[in-house]
Amino acid sequence: MFPTKGNLILAKNSLALAKQGYELMDKKRNILIRELMELIEQAKDIQSEIDETFRSAYLALQMANVEMGIHQVQTIAHCVPVETSIRIKTRSIMGAEIPLVEAEKRPLKPCSAYFGTNESLDAARVHFEKVKDLTIRLSTVENAAYRLAVNIKKTQKRANALKNITIPNYEELVHTIQNALEEKEREEFTRLKVIKRQQEHNKQAAESA
Repeated sequence: MFPTKGNLILAKNSLALAKQGYELMDKKRNILIRELMELIEQAKDIQSEIDETFRSAYLALQMANVEMGIHQVQTIAHCVPVETSIRIKTRSIMGAEIPLVEAEKRPLKPCSAYFGTNESLDAARVHFEKVKDLTIRLSTVENAAYRLAVNIKKTQKRANALKNITIPNYEELVHTIQNALEEKEREEFTRLKVIKRQQEHNKQAAESA
């Protein structure tokens, strides 16, 4: 850019915008990191609850197998309806699209009227139903955490580019133009002093003559 006052104003404006952009990116990154940390804690809690519920479910299922026989338990298991109500929606966090996995809440009805069940099998079904709900929640949290991590990485790259490349370039440009304009002003001041001195010398010479 040519060292003119107009270009200096443009460079200063671009520098101000770059700094503002960096501040926004930094704030966005911090917000996303905070959200990610919360999701990680949620995922840990849900996973722990899933593990505990799985253990209770398998213990109840083993007890039902012993009390009713594996064949009868398998036959009843085939009557359990397949989950078909799962839907995926999205929400936005600071521009990052986060998936939401949802399933329709349905009352837990007996799977068959032709086979008798016992307390252990009923408990197993309740526990496995809870595992399904927890797994849906966990899938939402883990997918959200992954999307946020990707977005944080992109935001970090953009913030670094502004901080380490764009802002220093504009600062150097502003400095260069300012120095060139100041040098030009000093040259102009010196030229005017020389002209004034020459005019005074000519005036004195004319008066002496």
